[in-house]
Amino acid sequence: MRRTITLRQCCRSEGCGAVRNGVAGRRRRPFSGWRRTLVVALAIIVAFSLATARLFVWPAQGVPAHVNAIVMLGGSGDRLAAALKLVQEHRASILVVSQGRKGYGGPCPPPTPGVNTICFNPSPSDTRGEVEFVSRLAQRYHWRSLALVTTRLQDTRARILMERCFGGSIYVSTASLPLTSWPFTIAYEWGALFKALALYRAC
Repeated sequence: MRRTITLRQCCRSEGCGAVRNGVAGRRRRPFSGWRRTLVVALAIIVAFSLATARLFVWPAQGVPAHVNAIVMLGGSGDRLAAALKLVQEHRASILVVSQGRKGYGGPCPPPTPGVNTICFNPSPSDTRGEVEFVSRLAQRYHWRSLALVTTRLQDTRARILMERCFGGSIYVSTASLPLTSWPFTIAYEWGALFKALALYRAC
């Protein structure tokens, strides 16, 4: 005849420590190692995607009815059309256009009645050189507000660099950019933003 041994009888004869510890051990590990790694990886991906969206896809934008100068930074996208649109809306009587090797690359826009157009080649030929030149103009002409014309992807970095050299109000108006160039440009902007935050701290 088969004997049925209950858990209580087992505990009396051999002790329940090993049995209880084994059951508790199994209950305390709901996730295996690979599941925990997957959860961490997904959390990192979500956080990175949200940061990318906030910094490069949907940054804060908006230009008031009047600023002291409109500044078109160099780079891809239809920036000149966006800058001239602000001029036609009489947002400012001064238009500053960055040309240079990595800038607009075209001729200085034709003069607009009632608007003083300033074209320049930044040195160094990057956003930092543009910001340094514009800040010197701002000091010379006592500007208190600027409207930067750039793209959504460059918005955050341009604003950070400009705030280091210009103490007035900074607004941003963005130009259109082909969606096919977004992946590469986002990757570039992440690297450029890190460099701006970690390497080039001064104006």
